[in-house]
Amino acid sequence: MTRRDDIRNVAIIAHVDHGKTTLVDAMLRQSGSFRENQLMGDCILDSNDLERERGITILAKNIAIGYGGTKINIIDTPGHADFGGEVERTLQMADGCLLLVDSFEGPMPQTKFVLRKAFANKLRPIVVVNKIDRPDARPLEVLDEVFETFIELGANDQQLDFPYLYASGRAGYASHDPGARSGDIRPLLDLIVEKIPGPEVDADGPFKLLCTTLDFSEFVGRIAIGRIVSGSVRKAQPASLIKAGSRAIPGTINQVLVFDKLGRVEVELASAGEVVALVGLADVDIGDTVSAAEDPTPLPRIEVDEPTLGMLFTINDSPLTGEGEYLTSRHLKDRLDKELRSNVALRVEPTEDRDSFMVSGRGLLHLSVLIETMRREGYELSVGKPEVVVKQIDGVKHEPYEYLVIDVPQEHRGPAMELVGNRRGELLNMDLKGTYAHMEFVIPARGLLGLRTRLLSATQGEAIMHHNFHEFRPHRGEIPRRPNGVMISNCRGQAIAFALDGLQQRGVMFVAPGDEVYEGMIVAEHARDNDLVVNPSKEKKLTNMRASGSDKNILLKPPRELTLEIALEYIEDDELVEVTPSKIRLRKKELREEDRRRADRSSKDRKKAVGA
Repeated sequence: MTRRDDIRNVAIIAHVDHGKTTLVDAMLRQSGSFRENQLMGDCILDSNDLERERGITILAKNIAIGYGGTKINIIDTPGHADFGGEVERTLQMADGCLLLVDSFEGPMPQTKFVLRKAFANKLRPIVVVNKIDRPDARPLEVLDEVFETFIELGANDQQLDFPYLYASGRAGYASHDPGARSGDIRPLLDLIVEKIPGPEVDADGPFKLLCTTLDFSEFVGRIAIGRIVSGSVRKAQPASLIKAGSRAIPGTINQVLVFDKLGRVEVELASAGEVVALVGLADVDIGDTVSAAEDPTPLPRIEVDEPTLGMLFTINDSPLTGEGEYLTSRHLKDRLDKELRSNVALRVEPTEDRDSFMVSGRGLLHLSVLIETMRREGYELSVGKPEVVVKQIDGVKHEPYEYLVIDVPQEHRGPAMELVGNRRGELLNMDLKGTYAHMEFVIPARGLLGLRTRLLSATQGEAIMHHNFHEFRPHRGEIPRRPNGVMISNCRGQAIAFALDGLQQRGVMFVAPGDEVYEGMIVAEHARDNDLVVNPSKEKKLTNMRASGSDKNILLKPPRELTLEIALEYIEDDELVEVTPSKIRLRKKELREEDRRRADRSSKDRKKAVGA
């Protein structure tokens, strides 16, 4: 095995909103690889519409820049633990990593999650303390916290002796001096070339590549992306595609593409250590090995953590269905099968109802991004309440626990701790960062559903909350459900201002005048804990009598805005979220009142039978 000195494969690791994509912008602009007019706007790598709207990285991406005589392949990884499947497979291509931490917040849960995966892959770290131009920056303390985090995660001596820099990605400079407020990004690029080792390769061995990412083209089909471990590959070369179970499929590589700047270019030959995209293997999947035809032996497959949260995806059978382009269970199954090809952390299982599928992922954000993507593509579906994935370990029921970090103003510590405590959370640590209290908990994943909305309400919108998977622990009993009932429409029609004026005295509305409603649709949150059947289409009776006190001016409060995540956290077991390309509605599973009563009686009878 030898090391190539002309290539550096680097993954960039950071917590959400610590400035990772902005720092990459500065590296691209100052590398000398681009003309000024080639790089327009900010957050250049966040090309997906959802990424730009949410301000987070969802999909891992590969780019390459030239610096001196060295090619630097940059792998941009998501910062959120829900997209850990993207992280786990893309880190296989890297030899080192840039760990980016905010100069005020320091290491956060998702930083630790991705860093743990990087250490498992034996990557060499460079620490970048970013945003040192913040007025509340504390770079030296943060550097100490990073060192403590490395020890906590079991870093070896070589990893503990990490090089570090201070930077401001937005201002475009990096320095070894924490007090610097000007300069350029070249010290970081120099440090990458100096400290990150080149890829270790077997240049003379048989060609082998592990497919870590899939791309798709309407013209050439599936494109396998990965790093060449040994040997070399050329255009029109015969190859073996080795599937799970060591089943080999013969094929031919029609094109070899290498990453160049923000795109890919075709080459005749690529050798070990290079990150490439291969065209021509129609059946390739993530985790498959592509090898020389004469040596069809597989590389170790990618191991991905198991899902922790599942929800029911089913067709939309409400009276208002038909807005989307794709409506049937066949459309739904085909789309989920397509997603499985590239989303390695996702699981899809059929149910007894052939129109429904149980879809499991790494968290609510992971699944909600999939749903949001589908609705934008023209799909229409209904989604059930999120449920945690439980395991039987040594005959004992275990559930996933999450490591939860909350930062709140000190005056709101009490309400935040009470909310988490009621959901069976355990306080591990609490300290002060400026005017904020920094609290760390371990909490059942069930307890997180709906917590963010209530926490923001209890802290006047000032709480900052992050979490990631911790471990499986024994099941801890019931967690409080939603304290309020809902108001359910008893008819189909349009919501009328006169009717909503009467209903808003009893709760918070989800619909506005003129919105379409139907029987079984949830139109408001009830102020009490019971459900209430109402008529939101009731009109005022007209008479020919007029008096000074009989007509009043109707003043309606704006309805509560339901985003997809809020709606998914809000619903209970007997409710669904109806998702269409333009609307998000809440509804009962059983639309007719008599059907709901019958289902409720059946549920009570089953509970009595189990209790007996």
